[in-house]
Amino acid sequence: MHKQENMIFKNIPALLSEALVTRGYSAPTPVQAAVLETEAEGRDLIVSAQTGSGKTVAFGLAIAADLLDEKSMALPAEAPLALVIAPTRELALQVSRELSWLYESTGVRVTTCVGGMNPSLERRALARGAQIVVGTPGRLRDHLERGALELRALAAVILDEADEMLDMGFREDLEELLDATPQERRTLLFSATMPKPIVALARRYQRDALRISTVEENRGHGDISYQAVAIAPSDIEHAVVNLLRFHEAETAILFCATRDNVRHLHASLIERGFAAVALSGEHSQNERNQALQALRDRRARVCVATDVAARGIDLPGLSLVIHVEIPRDAEALQHRSGRTGRAGKKGTAILVVPYPRRRRVESMLRGARIAAEWIAPPSADEIRSADSERLLARLLTPTEIAEEDRALANRLLAERSPEEIAAALVHVHRAALPEPEELLAENGAPGPRAPRDGFEGSAWFRLNLGRRQNADPRWILPLLCRRGHVSRSDIGAIRITANETLFEVQQAAAARFLSMVRSPASESDDDVEIVPIEGQPREAARHNRRNANNDGPGPSRPHRPKPSHGAGARGADARGGDARGPRHPGRKPGGYKKPARPR
Repeated sequence: MHKQENMIFKNIPALLSEALVTRGYSAPTPVQAAVLETEAEGRDLIVSAQTGSGKTVAFGLAIAADLLDEKSMALPAEAPLALVIAPTRELALQVSRELSWLYESTGVRVTTCVGGMNPSLERRALARGAQIVVGTPGRLRDHLERGALELRALAAVILDEADEMLDMGFREDLEELLDATPQERRTLLFSATMPKPIVALARRYQRDALRISTVEENRGHGDISYQAVAIAPSDIEHAVVNLLRFHEAETAILFCATRDNVRHLHASLIERGFAAVALSGEHSQNERNQALQALRDRRARVCVATDVAARGIDLPGLSLVIHVEIPRDAEALQHRSGRTGRAGKKGTAILVVPYPRRRRVESMLRGARIAAEWIAPPSADEIRSADSERLLARLLTPTEIAEEDRALANRLLAERSPEEIAAALVHVHRAALPEPEELLAENGAPGPRAPRDGFEGSAWFRLNLGRRQNADPRWILPLLCRRGHVSRSDIGAIRITANETLFEVQQAAAARFLSMVRSPASESDDDVEIVPIEGQPREAARHNRRNANNDGPGPSRPHRPKPSHGAGARGADARGGDARGPRHPGRKPGGYKKPARPR
């Protein structure tokens, strides 16, 4: 067996091969195969590899010759032989766990030094001796300056996610650590991207480095299925709810652009009954630890996070990534999505795209060479159908029944029929699930309000706001109710055109509505004008065209304040917003905030 596996993983000690087989590895990933090639042996390396490509095991294998003797056992070490530097506490802990199982049978000791942990315990662990030290730049520098971290015997230094460390402002810490290492040590630099600062760092601290790039081979992650959902901007949150309910993933991560949007979406999901946690820059290390532990313990299944807060986290069973807000570029898209589809497991990454930004997303996907499937958001009926299939599969799965459960079942059968008990079981299951959301319209575009009974002989009115001013039934309806002192049931169809909105009011309420919108005492919204029209909407449209031809231009469009986001195809900001249109009631700047519901 050893011989066969060593043929698959070339040039590695037998004990490491056994560890890989035990862990379920059958073949190396491209980055692992590349660092094991003969030309890479003993050399400095610059490796471009995406998150989730198996790079931790890759550099663990690459430094084996610096840690083990000819019998595959750990070399004695009064001072560390290898130093791994990672940008975040979570990534450092993850690297430490990976290297620990890889070297478990060799006697190699791994010590972790990260912020948020007891530094005294770390200093005692360093004093006892360890072949590998893994840590974050700030904590490692602190131990170095206090004399607890000795680097004189170092044979290899690994910089994991070096581009992220420079982005986070760790250049000075890195330089102090690298300047304290021996001249003859190896330097292995792993980075998803290779910006100029990384190239400069490599030039200063490496000698004749071998460049290895597996980005093209892994671009798009072969184990990740990409999907995109075009949606009305005001329906983004509802679409996210339906996607979570439709997939019912063991663990899902939702990416937002700002901590404010993380806070808002997390609160909204909790209110709807989802077991969710949040990760952003406003959370303390203790709060981050609790959130991640809840996900690992299955007490929570959804994580709402910003890009920065999610760096380095490794969640077991993560099978769904939802880009609630569009990534800034293709690299960010792949880095986010790479949290799933790891170690041969399948994952799904879904982009929620406001329909005015579809072209930009399509261009991003082409640039990243990702073939994404454009799908319609799951409807409430589709979700309920999927719920039924999942429930049937769960109930029909063979299982051992304890005597206590069997006795309770017999008591139930004595009181109720099997049909009643089965129906009650289904009811209990459904009641525990968050309710799906009804979307405004299919295919991501807002549509007209469905006609209702009781609107025979209704009166029609014109509002001087349309699609170009980001008119949306979700904020138009409360506005009409407030201005006209009517209820939602008094408003019928709402038809939004480019520059205006036509809507009907029930005949019994039409006179009161008109009186209130004309009253000087009525609450007024700047630049909002509501006027009655004669006949049905088509007749009014013909009348408008005649007036436009005979009397010059029609009513001018009002100037509106800039919104936090909208439906315009131009003027969109980096988070899916738009530079035009009214500020919707209840919205705040910075994304997809849900408008206030009418009371």
